[in-house]
Amino acid sequence: MALFRTKKAAITAATAVLALALSACGGSGGGTSSSEGTGASAPYTVASNVSLTGSPTFDKIKSAGKVRIGVKQDQPGLGFMDAATGEYSGFDIEIAKWVAASLGYGKDKIEFKPIPSANRESAIQNGDIDFYVGTYSITDSRKKLIDFAGPYFITGQGLLVKKSNTTINSEKDLAGKTVCSATGSTPLQNIQKNFPQTKAQSFDTYSQCVDALKNGQTDAVTTDQAILLGYAAQDPDNLKVVGQPFTTEKYGVGLTKGDTALRKFINDMFTNGKDTWQKVYDSTLGKSGTKVQQPAVDNY
Repeated sequence: MALFRTKKAAITAATAVLALALSACGGSGGGTSSSEGTGASAPYTVASNVSLTGSPTFDKIKSAGKVRIGVKQDQPGLGFMDAATGEYSGFDIEIAKWVAASLGYGKDKIEFKPIPSANRESAIQNGDIDFYVGTYSITDSRKKLIDFAGPYFITGQGLLVKKSNTTINSEKDLAGKTVCSATGSTPLQNIQKNFPQTKAQSFDTYSQCVDALKNGQTDAVTTDQAILLGYAAQDPDNLKVVGQPFTTEKYGVGLTKGDTALRKFINDMFTNGKDTWQKVYDSTLGKSGTKVQQPAVDNY
């Protein structure tokens, strides 16, 4: 499992993620043989003559001549947009580009659409995007509304606090505290359901929660520890990650409900592309020094 197992590892990872967050994950795009992704070359190429029978989503992509992908833009190391350049970078972004390339679409044919956690299901259901890749935890309740390919990564819920905080060292210290997470997120639901003595606070994005933490409006921010390490790395003098992950979160690619053909296509891509997955991870989150294994997909 992709869990950050020790406090020492978390500190090491946070330091390394800082360098990752400050670098762009660009690449040349377009064409049927151009490389995509981070660095001078990527571990995947844009496929040609792709045929995917029975997928209404793929039919829409072909008709539009581009692929619209829902992502996060405020999660360093995972899904992050550089305000100066408009470039997107991170592990989730590279996974999204890999899926698009497998479908036959290079970087110049991708439209990234940043969508808050609370609006992900509606964006997929309304056809605003073709699929979503952005720390999207697979849950039974969400599977009633949409489908998931994957999981392609596993992490766990953690806590981010001020560097000066000595009262919160794990989830066992949250009674009487205010904890912030993104509206509609799985971590927020967990706090509301399983921590009755903790006040839950929410904003549209995790970056707003981090701002609230810095301003003293909340005591802690909670989401997947992989995300929190990125924020801590951005401001190591004032923020820190504490404790160990206390849930298991499986990240999947969010798809239109009933598009079995596309779900199987992406699952096969993950299953048959273990070397590619590892190279994508090593070039992004792997720079934090963490070692993980690709999870097996769930062909439900």
